[in-house]
Amino acid sequence: MFLMNSAAGKSTSVRTAKFKDLQKVAGDFRYLLNRRYPRKAALELVGNRYGLTFDERHLLHRGVFPYFDSKARKKKIIPITGIRNKHLAIDGHNVLITIEAALSGRPLVLADDGFFRDISGLSGSFKKTEGTEEAVQLIIRVLKKWKPRHTLFLLDAPISMSGKLAEEIRDRLRQANLPGDATAVKVPEKILIGFPGVIATSDTAIINQSKKVLDLAGYIITKRIGFKYFLQWKKKPLRG
Repeated sequence: MFLMNSAAGKSTSVRTAKFKDLQKVAGDFRYLLNRRYPRKAALELVGNRYGLTFDERHLLHRGVFPYFDSKARKKKIIPITGIRNKHLAIDGHNVLITIEAALSGRPLVLADDGFFRDISGLSGSFKKTEGTEEAVQLIIRVLKKWKPRHTLFLLDAPISMSGKLAEEIRDRLRQANLPGDATAVKVPEKILIGFPGVIATSDTAIINQSKKVLDLAGYIITKRIGFKYFLQWKKKPLRG
């Protein structure tokens, strides 16, 4: 359920009773996915059946996955210690938006596949704020502690001011004496997929085609910010 975010000092709430109802809906959605129903059709089916709003459907879409996908993705997750002396590529806006969500008290979900995700749907309308600067600083501190060999920040060029943000991140890397670069590219996925190192993202399409993935935002949210209030689905054993 969404409760008070003590880290940000703000409240984002959803009726507890309503979330309990959504737990049942999530179980039905997962049941269909486990039986390989098409994701879009399954979401539409349960959404119409229970009269879900757009936000409720988006929450299910971001947080509920079939058992076989969740299991496969969890096997790819590496601990933060796994980036030491490794090449690291960061899915810039994906990670920053998720960290900013925790800082500002926006809702987050710990999905079935073990990744934290922002569920506010702000990626296309992202704009740099004070929270962005704080999120970058948190990432830099983690990099200084765990010392990857080289870090590449990839930002979505179509998002406003991405070039300027990349320049600011490059400056931060230099100031911290961290080997790395930051750049804005039209399609970051083309570089991230197949990257010969560790990838920091929660993007399912990228995770599915990668070997080693770090939930960098999740690490920072839980270990550095101390954010404790997020949605997490209760899963029953896989039904036959």
